[in-house]
Amino acid sequence: MRPFQPVSARTRVLLGISFFVLFVAVWSIATFGGLVSRTFLADPLTMLADGWYLLTRQNFLGDIGMTIWRVVGGFAIAAALAVPIGILMGAYKPVEALLEPFVSFARYLPASAFVPLLILWAGIGETQKLLVIFIGSFFQIVLMVAGIVGGTRQDLVEAAYTLGAKDRGIVARVLIPSAAPDIAEVLRLVLGWAWTYVIVAELIGASSGIGYMIINSQALLATGQIIFGIIVIGLIGLVSDFLFKSLNRRVFAWRLA
Repeated sequence: MRPFQPVSARTRVLLGISFFVLFVAVWSIATFGGLVSRTFLADPLTMLADGWYLLTRQNFLGDIGMTIWRVVGGFAIAAALAVPIGILMGAYKPVEALLEPFVSFARYLPASAFVPLLILWAGIGETQKLLVIFIGSFFQIVLMVAGIVGGTRQDLVEAAYTLGAKDRGIVARVLIPSAAPDIAEVLRLVLGWAWTYVIVAELIGASSGIGYMIINSQALLATGQIIFGIIVIGLIGLVSDFLFKSLNRRVFAWRLA
């Protein structure tokens, strides 16, 4: 291996799969070999059996669908509001001076800390869960987008002014197109964070969702069900991540040229 030396697509897939195989092998040795009590860590076969029970008897597919809806809904609202604000902050220094201190302050506030207040304000319905995801995603997106837009190459801006572009044209035809691929990458990363927020929201005051199943399984010491729920979250996140990457490569193919 050499630093930054590329590998083929086939090698990348094989290496990725091999690590999962190694992980399951270590897990199997620890549980089937008696190194860890199955009361505290279910073995892979028990996990699969519990997962099948959840899917066939407990309507777990409905829980999965509800959780996906919450993530997509809360994240979409956050992105729709945060991206324009981030672009304004990155393009206009007075807007940045006005908003950056508060946004920097707010992004350090854990979304989980707002759960009690949100339950008081919005109850335990869907609004509360969407707000948790919104709070956890919004401020991160704003600050990251502002940094990307603010870091646009100055020679591109100066060339546009030389060619007669107006201020609005600079934003629309230089700053946004230049920053768009990196903004898409920011959205992909923050979408992954949104999954952690939805589980926090579902642990309290929920009647459906993956987090609701996990907290119920904890009371029953059903570690197989807990692990299955965690693995489902990881698989959904992995699929969404690959889809996001594929979409970005298609939309911004010129960036790779």
